[in-house]
Amino acid sequence: MRIDTAHDLSIFLRQERRDAGLSQSDVAARAGVSRRWLSDFEGGKVTAEVGLVVKVIRALGLMIEVRPAPKPEIDLDEYLKRFAGPHA
Repeated sequence: MRIDTAHDLSIFLRQERRDAGLSQSDVAARAGVSRRWLSDFEGGKVTAEVGLVVKVIRALGLMIEVRPAPKPEIDLDEYLKRFAGPHA
C-alpha cells in the first residue's frame, strides 16, 4: 500500500487493527503506548511521535519498507505547457 501522509498511515493501521480483531487496548498494551495515544493517532493526529508509531506497526505484525517513488511516465507540467501558448 502506498502511504503519502501521516493521516493515510493512521487510517491504514486502524483498519489493520480492526481486521485482526484487536481492540485499541490490545494493541496499545502490545506496543507499550497508552490507549489514549493510539486513539488520538488513529483519529488523525499528525504530530504523533514516529518512534511510537513504529511500535504500533510492530505490534500489528507489520513492517515498514521505504523505496524511491516511481517516476511518472510523462512530465505533466511540460505536457501542459505545449498547449498553453507562447505567453505561459
